[in-house]
Amino acid sequence: MSNKCPGNDTRFLKLEVHKCPQCGYEVEMFSDEGLVKCAKCGAEVTRDPKTSCIAWCKYAKQCIGENKWNEIRKILEKDEIINKKEK
Repeated sequence: MSNKCPGNDTRFLKLEVHKCPQCGYEVEMFSDEGLVKCAKCGAEVTRDPKTSCIAWCKYAKQCIGENKWNEIRKILEKDEIINKKEK
């Protein structure tokens, strides 16, 4: 049995559709992705960061790895979900 986080386990990935904030095009995003580029206009499309455990879990960096953690933290900080003085 694996101790891996369900959000990072490829067996539990889900495909989601998000609307591009610039052009409204429907963009596909897997549940472990925080940011994708719109295929139509090239704008950045992000998921609702309030749903991410990265915003509150102290083990998130260890769980998902530093690169993915940094990517999601940037999105959360941009949307002011995480207090910037926590850095």
